[in-house]
Amino acid sequence: MASGGQQFPPQKQETQPGKEHVMEPTPQHSSMEYKPANKLQGKIALVAGGDSGIGRAVCHCFALEGATVAFTYVKSQEEKDAQDTLEILRKAKAADAMEPMAVATDLGFDDNCKKVVDEVVNSYGRIDILVNNAAEQHKTTSVEEIDEERLERVFRTNIFSYFFLTRHSLKHMKEGSSIINSTSVVAYKGNPKLLDYTATKGAIVSFTRGLALQLVEKGIRVNAVAPGPVWTPLIPASFSEEESANFGKDVPMRRAGQPIEVAPSYVFLASTPESSYITGQVLHPNGGVIVNS
Repeated sequence: MASGGQQFPPQKQETQPGKEHVMEPTPQHSSMEYKPANKLQGKIALVAGGDSGIGRAVCHCFALEGATVAFTYVKSQEEKDAQDTLEILRKAKAADAMEPMAVATDLGFDDNCKKVVDEVVNSYGRIDILVNNAAEQHKTTSVEEIDEERLERVFRTNIFSYFFLTRHSLKHMKEGSSIINSTSVVAYKGNPKLLDYTATKGAIVSFTRGLALQLVEKGIRVNAVAPGPVWTPLIPASFSEEESANFGKDVPMRRAGQPIEVAPSYVFLASTPESSYITGQVLHPNGGVIVNS
């Protein structure tokens, strides 16, 4: 932790998506205290945006729990993070799991999402767990600053991709499968500096609840995770150096979370019988923020 009460050293990345390998400190995707128990043995998981941040931690925990893991990343912009994650997954891979896979794409378009699903199914035969986790965010001081191009870009990444990946994955999912969507605490408390991002996260909550009701008869559970402030590449890629340095200090725990503190929520929602009676719900690993869910 930096001096002067700061959470992190001041830092800023000028482009999105952010890059995990240049962050200081690097977000924590693992912990010696995490004890796997083969909760996902034999399962096939597809994690959107799995190269860094929460996505990387989820991929790692899934692999430790015995799942075969495929994840997506942004081509030419996240190559280093994706290769690092692949190496992490290879080391964590269970003996009976298949080799992990990284698929480069822009998930904001339906055809691209179909190609991702086809590639995963061609390699692994099916999908048991789908994690919709791709996201981008941009600061704003007024709704007047958000033009049509930016609004469409953020919605394509943050909610269109959830619809597209889900509709193509469902053809290859069966009873007992699980869909987990990444929303955010801002969907419940709002954030005036992230207006379009906040709107997409609210849409994800409603998407989760509606889809859960639609798929309950098929035996496919749909839930979501709403993290609070978590140290991921989105932060230095979105905020100023000062904001990054003090990120997370406004929650009751007075600190940002780490990806590994959030990833077990996804493991719980993906596994049975641990969460077999849970659908249409949202878990809130957020550092103590009280929300009306």
